[in-house]
Amino acid sequence: METKKNIIAPSILAADFANLGQEVANVIDAGADWIHFDVMDNHYVPNLTIGPMVCRSLRDFGIKDFIDVHLMIDPVDDLAQEFIKSGADLISFHPEASNHVHRSISAIKEKGCKAGLVFNPATSLNVLDNVLEDLDLVLIMSVNPGFGGQSFIHSSLDKVAKVRQMIDASGKDIRLEIDGGINDETISLASAAGADTFVAGSAIFNTDNYEQTISRLRSKIV
Repeated sequence: METKKNIIAPSILAADFANLGQEVANVIDAGADWIHFDVMDNHYVPNLTIGPMVCRSLRDFGIKDFIDVHLMIDPVDDLAQEFIKSGADLISFHPEASNHVHRSISAIKEKGCKAGLVFNPATSLNVLDNVLEDLDLVLIMSVNPGFGGQSFIHSSLDKVAKVRQMIDASGKDIRLEIDGGINDETISLASAAGADTFVAGSAIFNTDNYEQTISRLRSKIV
């Protein structure tokens, strides 16, 4: 797992898909740490995005950097395995989309891939009481999943702070990621609450200079 204190993870959901390989190469060259996949199935969420073939295509293009896959799908297990085969480094999923959360985590980690759990704004954190120490990452959604470009839900900061306390108490090396409405203002708030990994889509890909944008975002982390 990346040991760097703070991670910027651009979401390719906002990238130019006609030039995706080059877009990803450009954003990595501009200072991004991870590449974030938003995988939607038009079932768990009301949108349809990308599958394992895109991950494999980026690897074949020559992208060697860390690929962070967020599965907004139900069921989880089969597609998680396909993403692992296609080169994913970390796979996170929503606990309510798995009948057996611990089993789904174990199936991911058994193949040498990192595993994370994702919590929507209205989803309880209770499952972490039983599986936190098995995780490599916890992702807090600061929008409701399904679409890019949404506004930040400020109550998610309370959730970030609670998870930060849990991670610190565990003593484990677990990253705390936030996704949704991240920009110059909200990245500071999320960082202050305890997040250390930041997903940004349109805030990066909708700008003319990725390097300046990523540098500016990083400068806002407290």
